[in-house]
Amino acid sequence: MEVTRARTEVALAVEDDSQIGAARRGGSAVARIAGLSETDTGRTAIIINELATNLIRHAGGGRILVRALAEQVPGVEVITIDSGPGIRNVTEAFRDGHSTGGTPGAGLGAVRRLSDLCDLYTGASGTVILARVSGRPGRSAPSRLQAGAVSHPLRGEIVNGDGWTMATDETRSCILVSDGLGHGPPASAATAVAIRTFDAAPWRPLPEQLQALHAALRPTRGAAVAIAQIDHQSNTVRYVGCGNIAGVILTDGEPRSLVSHNGTVGHSCRRFTEFVYDWSPRSMLVMHSDGLHHGWRLENYPGLVERHPSLIAAVLMRDFERGRDDTTVLVAREPAA
Repeated sequence: MEVTRARTEVALAVEDDSQIGAARRGGSAVARIAGLSETDTGRTAIIINELATNLIRHAGGGRILVRALAEQVPGVEVITIDSGPGIRNVTEAFRDGHSTGGTPGAGLGAVRRLSDLCDLYTGASGTVILARVSGRPGRSAPSRLQAGAVSHPLRGEIVNGDGWTMATDETRSCILVSDGLGHGPPASAATAVAIRTFDAAPWRPLPEQLQALHAALRPTRGAAVAIAQIDHQSNTVRYVGCGNIAGVILTDGEPRSLVSHNGTVGHSCRRFTEFVYDWSPRSMLVMHSDGLHHGWRLENYPGLVERHPSLIAAVLMRDFERGRDDTTVLVAREPAA
């Protein structure tokens, strides 16, 4: 069994040249925590430096999110988000020596060379760039589910009250998203308890899992929690939730909203009903906290559904973030055959 946790992450504003160094140092710290070698940590630092420089020069600033990957091998995911004019010619932008700002033009070409995975989505609303650096080659089989997420605290907060975790085995994948009530350290503490409780026994029947979380969270502020368990053999999703975590399954572009009960896990969760939905290898699961508006529609973004789940999550956060709470957006689907 594999468990993926997403608790080591930084979200950094890059609005002038003085913040580039801070972004580079913060990303390097995450890389070391993730277990990357000094060589791979150095790759990460260069990628962040190039992407942060591009944010300033071409978009007037933006955000960098750096997350430690705890999947099959050590790794780091770097995402930059801006609301600039977009990239007119992506192929040219990745070509070494190309520049529109009077610089040597090493930026995106260097990022692609140094990354183990590099992707972007660009348009009139801005650009989101994804770069991943992985450590030593993994020995385990690829996961049955490809998941990507962005999660960061309310501006001005040091800790994040949101969080998520995922467990997978040969035939199943199970994802938990938690939103600690409010924000700040008490919310973060509640979500930490939820994640520890889930990770200790991720394959409990979902009603029992939610009851266990309800008991564990009683001494805390409480949280909104939702859990989705995907069975890749029977092509079903079992789902249970309490509070305002949104869940949607999209299959061939058709969305289906998932049901959560009202309440707060740890305090006022009275129903632990599990709901079952259809799933297919073409389906996509989107889960998010109430830091995101519900009015998003992926069909408004040509080609986005074909991109990496982390890119999809970052675009949705950029365009639909409320700005009044911590925000988590998670996207998951089966890898292409």
